[in-house]
Amino acid sequence: MVYLDYSATTPVNDEVINTYVKVCKDFVGNPNSLHKLGLQSKKLIDASSKQIANVLGIKSSEIIYTSGASEANNLAILGVASKYYGRGKHIITTQLEHSSVLEPLKYLEKFGFKISYVKLDKYGRVDLNDLERLITKDTILVSICAVNSEIGIIQDIESISKVIKKHNGVLFHSDVTQCIGKMQFKFNLVDMASFSCQKFFGMKGIGALIKRKNLIIDPIIHGGKSTTIFRSGTPATPLIASCAKALRLAYEDLAKKEKYIKELHDYLINKLNKLDIDINSNEYSINNIINFSLRNIKSEVMLHALEEKDIFISTQTACSTGSFSKTIMSITNDLNRASRSMRISISYLTTKKEIDYFIEVLSACIKKLKFM
Repeated sequence: MVYLDYSATTPVNDEVINTYVKVCKDFVGNPNSLHKLGLQSKKLIDASSKQIANVLGIKSSEIIYTSGASEANNLAILGVASKYYGRGKHIITTQLEHSSVLEPLKYLEKFGFKISYVKLDKYGRVDLNDLERLITKDTILVSICAVNSEIGIIQDIESISKVIKKHNGVLFHSDVTQCIGKMQFKFNLVDMASFSCQKFFGMKGIGALIKRKNLIIDPIIHGGKSTTIFRSGTPATPLIASCAKALRLAYEDLAKKEKYIKELHDYLINKLNKLDIDINSNEYSINNIINFSLRNIKSEVMLHALEEKDIFISTQTACSTGSFSKTIMSITNDLNRASRSMRISISYLTTKKEIDYFIEVLSACIKKLKFM
């Protein structure tokens, strides 16, 4: 099997599985319970939070555990909207966001919120002058992902943050799901950041919203004691402990992993440039993601053709809907290109041998399918 869909989800690291199983067996107490078993579980969660905080350069008290990035994005957006609608009902975002950002924003429009989409340059990066222009006295939130999940565009979060911080009362949220564990991120540049553990070889069902300590937002899940007042529910001790383990492992030898992935990325791009396709990713894309468009073949047809050869890549993102990529459409303004896009996502586990096999099969499929 050749797996090239790491941006959708990653296989769980064996050490992470071992941690999860051990905690399931040895820490059976509810961390909200006052007896010895409960206190043991709470102590483990506190230690795990401290480890996550040390890795990310944040405070333990800034971590809100969620079921994943989708819930974290919803909590950030709906939590701010509910708490601060008295200040204004204007939110700014981009067309490059994950559906778990765009859909809550669309939902808020039913309640009188105005959503503005900042312009992008030809590379898919935020136009800072347009961002400045869009911010008004009614703006309460800007939500811009650090790395786009389809093309892999890396935004200049530092410059965006400088623009936003000039305006008192405007909060900055970033979905950092596609960069955590792959590159360094400065959390002090944003007020809130969302991520999911499944993207860095951890378990599904656990993620977090990192929220600046003194920022108050309204919860979207109410009732039941937890690790924080901002998200109710019994803390998932095994998932939290395994998330800490996965995060620590992800950042071990990160520079070495980045160097290898860059070499693999360049090798793959060189091979793809010889095929009858259009590459959508550019010099501002993270090396883990390579997006391209087929010229005369439907992407779903190609996906299943590759699947028959035990090769697995994506069309758009795992959570997207619709017949074309809104991300690619917003950058290229080419419907044909946007409706025939495919995403390869690699990791430090990917090998050149896998890349060679993929290119061989892709090339053969292009030659065969374009005449059908």
